[in-house]
Amino acid sequence: MTFGFAPSRAASSPGAGSATRVLEPAEWTAAGIPLLRSPRDVVSGLYSRHLPRPATVVVAVLDHEERLRASASFRSRSPLADGWMHRNALLAQLRRVIPHDLRRRTPVRTAVLLHCRPGEPRWTVEDGAWMWGLRDACTLHGLRCGAYITLTDEGWRVLGEDRAGRRPHTASATTSASSGPEGTPGDLAGEGVLPRAVAG
Repeated sequence: MTFGFAPSRAASSPGAGSATRVLEPAEWTAAGIPLLRSPRDVVSGLYSRHLPRPATVVVAVLDHEERLRASASFRSRSPLADGWMHRNALLAQLRRVIPHDLRRRTPVRTAVLLHCRPGEPRWTVEDGAWMWGLRDACTLHGLRCGAYITLTDEGWRVLGEDRAGRRPHTASATTSASSGPEGTPGDLAGEGVLPRAVAG
């Protein structure tokens, strides 16, 4: 199983030399991230719920049957690919939408991340920083670290797996969000946070 590599926007931005806490593709693969049984359903469900625009991150918590238990979307505001900053952002959203599972010996719920961004769907340094952040946030919230998914204008891709699809994609997300009424999931108001808790 291999990754393609594309330069990250963060890698070419000022101060990128200070970027830290990034998981390389080989490290992510070696971490034994559990495979999604139905990635297309997970992606489609999160897309329809949050209508993410470019530079939007969706973090979701799934139960052992891949049913959505909670999710939140927020704007990615950091110009640097630093996993520590991404970890803090993800942890803040998880704490808002679902209680932690730190008292359990073994995690029973899994967090997945959908990153809507411009560029090619292949791994970038920015993706590596979000991967580091997701893994660390899961540890601190008592969750199992799950899939990292990119959503670009070419479609969606589960990094580390050979599974992808053409729909949804960023162009359709932008169109749907811009045509929706004010207050729909596509609108990122206030601090850019849209928690979507699911009872159950």
